[in-house]
Amino acid sequence: MMSELAKGKSLTITESKRGFVKKSGSLWWMYLPALALVSIFMIYPFASGIKITFTNWNGFSQSYDWIGFAQYKRMLADPATWLVVKNTLLYGLGSTVFQNVIGLLYALLLFKSIKMKALTRTVVYLPVIISPLIMGYIWYFFFSYEGGALNDVLKLFGAAPVNALSSPEINPWIIVFVNSYQFVGIAMVIYLAGLGSIPKDFYEAAQIDGASGFQQFWKITLPLLMPSVTINMVINIIGGLKLFDVILALTGGGPGNASQSMSTFMYDLYFKRQDAGYAAAQGVFMAALILLISFTALIYFKRKEVEA
Repeated sequence: MMSELAKGKSLTITESKRGFVKKSGSLWWMYLPALALVSIFMIYPFASGIKITFTNWNGFSQSYDWIGFAQYKRMLADPATWLVVKNTLLYGLGSTVFQNVIGLLYALLLFKSIKMKALTRTVVYLPVIISPLIMGYIWYFFFSYEGGALNDVLKLFGAAPVNALSSPEINPWIIVFVNSYQFVGIAMVIYLAGLGSIPKDFYEAAQIDGASGFQQFWKITLPLLMPSVTINMVINIIGGLKLFDVILALTGGGPGNASQSMSTFMYDLYFKRQDAGYAAAQGVFMAALILLISFTALIYFKRKEVEA
């Protein structure tokens, strides 16, 4: 009797497992729409862009010649390439540092019980909802040489006006500042969510052991906040490396190529210089750079994560 029951139970489990496998296996087709969208709007255009890098196409004519790896050789020998790479790294990594440090400080402040907490959080996050192009023009009128708010203030104190947007030494840092100011709210919100997930028991135990506020932050808060750090780092790095709108509004990439990013440099090559083949080569280089840096950051910070 027992053996029959066991046998029947075994058959039921086997059937249920088979049914489960069958149901799970039947859902594979649901990935097809997403795969189709990715293939049509991402993989195919990128593959077409790679094909263009082997031509001298100007972006408009119906004819072009195959020139092999000439565009890549030209790119590596072009001093402008390394200037825009340096600027792109500054925009990506510089903005990431400022956004994460300031965003974490805001989050730590707002996580405490302070007055007007909701208002402060709203004010910090508000720039995020503004278009980067509009944000660029807002700050353009602040830093503008003629009639800019900054020079108006300097004149009130008897100081000479400054042409900050035309200075190759200053304007890349202005772009970093504007980008960091606009998107620091995203980092703040993610850090606030991370702080809310840390158990209070850890802090209570640390206080009983006599740990200082800094020791609690260094030994408890920061290690358990690493998942939030990982998310912010990857998002900020990718956003900074592909920066376009703010640069276009503030400096247009000038003077010369002094403040160009790889995105704006590609734009100029394609639409102003009608050099689509070279622009495509720069685009492939930019994609490889973003993938390399973002995946490196993702792997590094993932290894630093600990579980509560």
